[in-house]
Amino acid sequence: MTLAFAMAAGFLLDLLLGDPHRLPHPVTAIGRLISFLEPALRRAFPNSARGKLSAGATLAAMVVAAAFVGTWAVTQIAGDLHPWARLVMESFLCYQILACRGLMDAATRIRLALVDSDLTGARLAVAHIVGRDAGRLDAAGVARAAVESVAENASDGIVAPMLYFTIGGAPLAMAYKAVNTMDSMLGHKNETYLYFGRAAARLDDAANFLPARLTALLMFPAAWLCRLDWRNAVRTYRRDRARHSSPNAGHPEAAAAGALGVRLGGDSHYGGELVRKPFIGEASRETGPDDIGRAVRMLLATSLLALALLSGIRLGFSFGLGWN
Repeated sequence: MTLAFAMAAGFLLDLLLGDPHRLPHPVTAIGRLISFLEPALRRAFPNSARGKLSAGATLAAMVVAAAFVGTWAVTQIAGDLHPWARLVMESFLCYQILACRGLMDAATRIRLALVDSDLTGARLAVAHIVGRDAGRLDAAGVARAAVESVAENASDGIVAPMLYFTIGGAPLAMAYKAVNTMDSMLGHKNETYLYFGRAAARLDDAANFLPARLTALLMFPAAWLCRLDWRNAVRTYRRDRARHSSPNAGHPEAAAAGALGVRLGGDSHYGGELVRKPFIGEASRETGPDDIGRAVRMLLATSLLALALLSGIRLGFSFGLGWN
């Protein structure tokens, strides 16, 4: 039962405190490890496509192993001291790997800037959570990018970590965060990372396969709870979930687009280059700041439903199989 209570405590801490800016963050440590290993492994392997693939795969294995083993060691040491110490440590680690409050705050800053007609401020705010060229976006484009980020990160930043925490505690959840961090740093389809980052990108696709689909399914009752169009969420999901270059991101984005009655996706600029993307959803109006607010409410409802579902599953198995 420890994991179920630790996850609930970690989620509550995240909602109350947000990102622990003044505390050492494990994701920052993972990022530094990736930055340290990349040049060393590039030098250690041949500068060929096969060599880069091997170097990237080696980095991926080392980083995931380090995240898992390091977190396991910390929780074991805490447990050896006292069972309550382990509960506190698991709760703290769960708090550090969740991003619900941070995502809500980031989206709210964008919404408030748009409400104040501060397009420059809105562009600066959205640039912190999306990879596209924010300076090219108009107000509707900023709002659309914010909604897309909220929908996609509902899976990557909240549901997925909780799912892996439910399965394997803080060590497995931290290993997932390592995969997610590697993909954000290395999983780019450019000359530098096309081969070196392929292992990280493929691993991220595999790790997010189930969480993305679970997130979309939870968005249907979340939309109903938020008095949004849950029926259109189901219709749009069934029709548009595959209209995305990612095998996973289209699932929560399609559900969110249908629930809000907006159109997401479309052509965007990345690094000065136009990337053509199909639209997800249908709409007779432009996406606006109110849609960001609705997306944030649905995000919170989806997160709470995920917490209830996964905690219930963990408790059920604990009582049924005698898990700790």
